[in-house]
Amino acid sequence: MRAWWFAVAALAFGAAAVTATAQATGRFHWWAGFVLVPAAFIAAAGAPLLIRGGGRALTGYLIAWVGVIVFAVGAMLMFGVMTDGWPLMIVLPTLAVAGTYVWRPQHPLARAFHRTIATLALCGAALGVLFLLMNAGVVDFGDTDWWGGFMMAAAVAVALNGLALLRHQIEYRLQAATLAVFPALIVFLLGLRFIRGDWPAEF
Repeated sequence: MRAWWFAVAALAFGAAAVTATAQATGRFHWWAGFVLVPAAFIAAAGAPLLIRGGGRALTGYLIAWVGVIVFAVGAMLMFGVMTDGWPLMIVLPTLAVAGTYVWRPQHPLARAFHRTIATLALCGAALGVLFLLMNAGVVDFGDTDWWGGFMMAAAVAVALNGLALLRHQIEYRLQAATLAVFPALIVFLLGLRFIRGDWPAEF
């Protein structure tokens, strides 16, 4: 119960800080509080389960992340920056998925699959951060097909996780590694062609 009250106090302080900052900068939209405040309570509801640990920790983790994501939406609505801040809706969910690797399964095949999903989620988070930088005018790739680089990064992640299965003495490890590596190789080559700009415009 103490953990819940501490989480409520911390998130209430966060909501108050967001509201005060929005008012001070002249960007205050009062109705966003109807998103911000419930989101704080949702996140706080997951904190005791997460801190307590055990089998309910994952449930608490997911509840807390739902609250954090909704809180971020409320904050963007409060400041009126949804047009530029929408990449956070890529960054936060993908970070939440990546964080589930703490509860990875014991079986090597299931663990490799979970690790692959978590690694791809990190690639998605990096993509969201890049979108944020592009919206802020910090990064500009021009007409370059830059997203081919993310295809290549995702392909490398899948291939490495597939090859990691060869270290384990499990049945079908060679087939599982092959199923990961060869599609990843195709995606990598496609991403390379895109980023080099030599993909045919017409077929």
